[in-house]
Amino acid sequence: MSFGIYLVGYIILIVGLALGANMLGVPAQWIGVGALCLVGIAVVHGVSSTRQKDLPS
Repeated sequence: MSFGIYLVGYIILIVGLALGANMLGVPAQWIGVGALCLVGIAVVHGVSSTRQKDLPS
């Protein structure tokens, strides 16, 4: 799996959640805070899942 695939999937998820929150009437500042947190989680998860393991020396 590549890092790009993880990011595309998470971006689709974040956009969907943000649109749903907007339809529910959540204030825009909280949607932004939630989206920023989810982007951070996506990067950490994507890097930890796709990084190459270090070779033993």
